[in-house]
Amino acid sequence: MDTQKRTLAKELDFSGVGVHSGKPVRLRLRPSDSGSLVFRRLDLGGLEIPSQPLFYAAQNCTFIKKGEAGVQTVEHLLAALRMCGVDSAAIELDSGEVPILDGSAAPFVEAMAGIGTTSFPENRKVLKIIRPFRLQEKDISVSFLPDTCFRVSYSIDFSHPLIGREELSLELTPESFAQEIAPARTFGFTKDADKLRRLGLALGSSLENTVVLDEEKVVNPPLRFPDEFVRHKVLDLVGDLAIVGAPVIGHIQAVKAGHAIHLRAVQSLLQSPSSWTWAD
Repeated sequence: MDTQKRTLAKELDFSGVGVHSGKPVRLRLRPSDSGSLVFRRLDLGGLEIPSQPLFYAAQNCTFIKKGEAGVQTVEHLLAALRMCGVDSAAIELDSGEVPILDGSAAPFVEAMAGIGTTSFPENRKVLKIIRPFRLQEKDISVSFLPDTCFRVSYSIDFSHPLIGREELSLELTPESFAQEIAPARTFGFTKDADKLRRLGLALGSSLENTVVLDEEKVVNPPLRFPDEFVRHKVLDLVGDLAIVGAPVIGHIQAVKAGHAIHLRAVQSLLQSPSSWTWAD
C-alpha cells in the first residue's frame, strides 16, 4: 500500500437521478490535496460537508449532514473512492443526493480507473485491527478481527425464495473489488414500494437502477452474479467504513446487517482504541 495519500489525476463528471429524491443531479469529482474527501453542495453556495465523521444512517441508504444540510446515498461513491485508492477529493453536487447511476459502484470505479491517481506529500494512515471487537444486536452483528489484509465476510438471510441465505468471504483489493463487488446493484421488493414512497424514499428507483423482486422472482433479470444480493451488501459495508477516514487492515464480519448497524459498529470501534492502532 502506498505510504503517501493520493488524489484523482483529472476531473470526472457524472449525471443521473437520486434514487430516493428522484431529482436530477450532476456530480463532479475534482483533484484535491486537502487530505480528505469533502462534499460541496453547489446549490447551497458551495457549502462544504466533510465525509467523516458526521455520518448518519437513513433508511435504505447512508447520508452525511452538516447543520440542516446533507448529502444522501453516499455509500457507493465512497466505496469506489476508497477501493480506488483516492484519499482526497472535492465532491461537488448541485443537489442533495449522489446519483444512483446503474445502482452499483461500477461506473465510478471504471471512470476512476480510466484517469488514474496521483500522490501528494502527505502520509497515509491505516487503521489496523489488533484485538477483536464486536457489536451484537439480537441476531444482527458486525465484528472486527485482526488480519494481515482487508477482508470482508458477509451473510444475509431473506425470506424470499430467490435469496434465502447467502454468504461471501473475500480479501478486498482494488482488483477484486472492481471485479467481484463494484458491479453488484442495489435491490428492492415490489411489496415495499408503496411504503417507501410514502416515506419519501425510492422516488427515483427504476428497473434501470435497481434489481426488483416480486414475491417469487427478479422482475428485471438477469442478475450479474448468482449471489448479487450479498455482494451488494459488501459494497454498502465498504462505503460505510469510510467513516474511519482511512484504509482498514482487518477482517470485518457482518451478519444480517445494514447501514444503521454498520455505522454504529464503526463508531463504537473508534471509541474503543484498545482494539485498533494507526499504522503507516
